Amino acid sequence: MSKLTHLDDKGEARMVDVTEKAVTEREARAEATIRMAPETLNMIVDGEHPKGDVLAVARIAGIMAAKRTHELIPLCHSLNLTSVKVELTPGDDGASVHILTRCKLSGQTGVEMEALTAASVAALTLYDMCKAVDRGMEIGAVRLLEKKGGRSGHWVANSP
Repeated sequence: MSKLTHLDDKGEARMVDVTEKAVTEREARAEATIRMAPETLNMIVDGEHPKGDVLAVARIAGIMAAKRTHELIPLCHSLNLTSVKVELTPGDDGASVHILTRCKLSGQTGVEMEALTAASVAALTLYDMCKAVDRGMEIGAVRLLEKKGGRSGHWVANSP
């Protein structure tokens, strides 16, 4: 196992110094799923939710969250993201929404946390907007799917 980079020689938390790292193209993809009552999903898909287009709001929330990850996660670097995509797709099961995110940049550190934050906040936004009609929603399966670039190269998750 690799050494934890956010700990110094004394075991104290620190921000990783990326000054000497090469600028490379980096990309990360993450996902999350929110499960809900079929009636809730139907309301969303049919555009009948009283709060309007909740998928559009969740998409914007995910994008905004990716851009502010450094303000939410201690020791994360502030990154100049060049692309953030958030896709929300109703599940084939008729009772879920699948969230897929992709973040890209050219920089000295990766974008995994930004992709994961975007997926998480998009799911939380769906919950917030729909909780009045379905408090039993469940957010899960938040995970990194893929990362490209940097010294560690290309990594792809195993199937769940």
